[in-house]
Amino acid sequence: MMNFRLLVYRCGILAFLFLFKAASASAFGLRTSCGACLLSKMDNSFSNGSSGLRNDTAKVTEGMSFYWKAKWIGLDSSFAWDRPQDAHSKLSARYFRKEFDLHTAIKKATLYFTGLGLYKLYINGKKIGAQQLSPTPSDYRKRVYYNVFDVSNAFLKGENTVGVVLGNGLFFSMRPGKAGEWKLGIPTIVNFGYPKMIFQLEIEYKDGKKQMIISDNTWKVTADGPIRSDNEYDGEVQDFSKEMPGWNSNGFDASRWLDVDLTTPPGGMLKRQENPNMKVMDIVHPISIRKTLKGSFIVDLGQNMAGWINLKTTTTPNTSIVLRYAERLDSGGHLYTANLRSAQAKDSIFTGSKRYISWHPSFVYHGFRYVEISGLSSLEKNEIEGQEVYDDMKTIGSFSCSDSILNKIYKAAYWTIRDNYKGMPTDCPQRDERMGWLGDRSVNCYGESFLFDNHLLYAKWLDDIADAQLKNGSIPDIAPGFWPGFLTDNSTWPSTYIFVANMLYRQFGDENVIRKHYPNMKRWMAHMLTYLNSDSLVQRDEFGDWCMPPESKVLIHSTDSTRITPGGFIGAAYYIHCLQVMSQFAAVLGMAKDSMADSFLRNRMINAINKKYFHVDKGFYANNTVTANLLALSFDIVPPARRKDVAANIAKVSKGKFDNHVSTGLIGSQWLMRGLTHNDDAGIAYTIATNTTYPSFGYMLSHGATTIWELWNGNTADPAMNSENHVMLLGDLLIWYYEDLAGIKSSTPGFKKITMKPVIQVPLSFVKAKYNSPNGEISSSWNKERDHFHWDITIPQNCTATVYVPAKTKSSIHISGKSKFVKASNGYFEYQVSNGHYQVSSIFQ
Repeated sequence: MMNFRLLVYRCGILAFLFLFKAASASAFGLRTSCGACLLSKMDNSFSNGSSGLRNDTAKVTEGMSFYWKAKWIGLDSSFAWDRPQDAHSKLSARYFRKEFDLHTAIKKATLYFTGLGLYKLYINGKKIGAQQLSPTPSDYRKRVYYNVFDVSNAFLKGENTVGVVLGNGLFFSMRPGKAGEWKLGIPTIVNFGYPKMIFQLEIEYKDGKKQMIISDNTWKVTADGPIRSDNEYDGEVQDFSKEMPGWNSNGFDASRWLDVDLTTPPGGMLKRQENPNMKVMDIVHPISIRKTLKGSFIVDLGQNMAGWINLKTTTTPNTSIVLRYAERLDSGGHLYTANLRSAQAKDSIFTGSKRYISWHPSFVYHGFRYVEISGLSSLEKNEIEGQEVYDDMKTIGSFSCSDSILNKIYKAAYWTIRDNYKGMPTDCPQRDERMGWLGDRSVNCYGESFLFDNHLLYAKWLDDIADAQLKNGSIPDIAPGFWPGFLTDNSTWPSTYIFVANMLYRQFGDENVIRKHYPNMKRWMAHMLTYLNSDSLVQRDEFGDWCMPPESKVLIHSTDSTRITPGGFIGAAYYIHCLQVMSQFAAVLGMAKDSMADSFLRNRMINAINKKYFHVDKGFYANNTVTANLLALSFDIVPPARRKDVAANIAKVSKGKFDNHVSTGLIGSQWLMRGLTHNDDAGIAYTIATNTTYPSFGYMLSHGATTIWELWNGNTADPAMNSENHVMLLGDLLIWYYEDLAGIKSSTPGFKKITMKPVIQVPLSFVKAKYNSPNGEISSSWNKERDHFHWDITIPQNCTATVYVPAKTKSSIHISGKSKFVKASNGYFEYQVSNGHYQVSSIFQ
């Protein structure tokens, strides 16, 4: 029997066909007159590989060139010292070991391995690899990532020992409970089971013989080791009295250890991890240490960060040391922890017989600037350091200018972004959340790509989103799906699936992500059409213009209806924009019928949204919020003859009602800076970006921020939602830095053709920017002296650029090197250049 959801879908398509005729139907693969056949074909063609999961390890590996013979092993039980069902769950780490002999010289040894939730791997007592908090997280019911190591030089002739420690990570729940339950103020988190691992070592000897060492029932395990608990929200507990010297080396007596359990596989396909693991990427040294009246030490790192404290100090035997983390101090100089909600953010160490300790957590990280350390009689700066941990990716962009506020915002953004790269893009690193909210990254990922080589991370996240998609096409608001239940079926948050793919195509030239995910995207678009209403629009929205600055600094959300953009308009506008991008995707893939159908439906919906929301007599949309007008302009919804009127209303509201301050939240901020600048209001954009009074980024900085807040009023609103390390409000600011202020923009996917067009109609005397594109470094460095403009640019090999020189007359322009004049327009003179370094000068006024 056809299930109810598919029936609703079919009815929605029939209504759609009735309203818009057959031309638009091909956008969703509807090329059959048989309804039952259509639905059957849809189910088959849109499979994303996450259904029909099997437990036979050897048959559920994607893209492998070998055959899994290894078994999943673990320890499917808890012990007296554990508290696995508590709201603040506690489960000790699992320690595994395996001894084996090698009798001849090794030519090559390759290890295929993963340990869930997180692992540390040793061969003969030496840690393998620099990775931390590995492997990358996923919905383990759908996809499990394994790592591959060349360990040819790690073994000895004769006896060898492999040791593995497994922590909980996101596999064993930090907040266990029934699905849909709320505990300690947050939803329960999916519990995938007790930690487990799979290990396959393939050895090729110089004499041509081969050997395989696998995880099976011959391995030994204990949970009675020094890591007594590791909970990402609450911290790690280390007991040095439980140390087992030599446990991961030859000759250790493991007679009291247990036999491993052959465990049930986690369910997801095994897939080789392409995105890099996390590493310690930076070191932060304390700027001050203060001893409190109660004898503890408060350490200020001077920078909000994500990672952990590395402590190397002399201490007293049989002493408890506690490290508590926070982003700021309260008015009394104590740790401010209210905004952590239920996260205890605390590491505990029992020294045992040790007099000197060198330690940092193995399986948890914290978001913090300050740490309070108790249990020590003294502490010096050289005994402590902050270790910044995030995905091992290159910084590929740099930016500076003559405005110190813009430079400080850039630095804060840089730290915020990398603090929230944790194998997935997270919302925050400090409180009891740390989830992959889709809405936070739709446009932000684009700006981030100018700073970091985030290609592989976001390609992986697209797989997370695909894994989270339901059979009916619906996409949840969070991926991976660690928080079940966040399924609001809105147009805005799930559209990030399309936005991220578009970013990867535009910035990195990755057409494969479009080809891979296009069927799933079509399925989501088709699903959303089931919400087509009598106004011929899809008006689904749940969160509105999330976290726009409220009228009172104590509020989280505005209660003033004139500031609140109607959700129906946002949902409809985003669906229209998605049709435009999907039409472009179809053209890239050579699907002309899809492209034409998407364009046809988009035009119909533009007519419908203008009929319902455009106030023709006044030249604004909905209730004339900046966000509503921005979306209409940015999505090309505005009739061409009325664009200036709508832009004028954005400027009027920004100046009059908000005194040239930001008035947008998560949604509007994604289009704000470009929307103003590209409609001749770069001066307003600059003022908004450089303000220091509420609401502004400068206001955050003036109150001690070194990363970007979740709320414009994050120092005064309810602590439940004032994270001080959140990406979402950055919107399109970084895109504006690079594409408009520096003038570096891709004309074709992957920067094969480049547009160089700086906006100099702002009170800046210089801008310097570099960006390492897929084809090489692009640089733009300009300065103004009275009416003279000087500009150095670099175009990489095998690339061409269209260079727009701001000038009053063509005769005042000088360009070193070969260039071809094209035309003049709107105060710019357009030239074509090939690769090379150019010096440009002109008189611009």
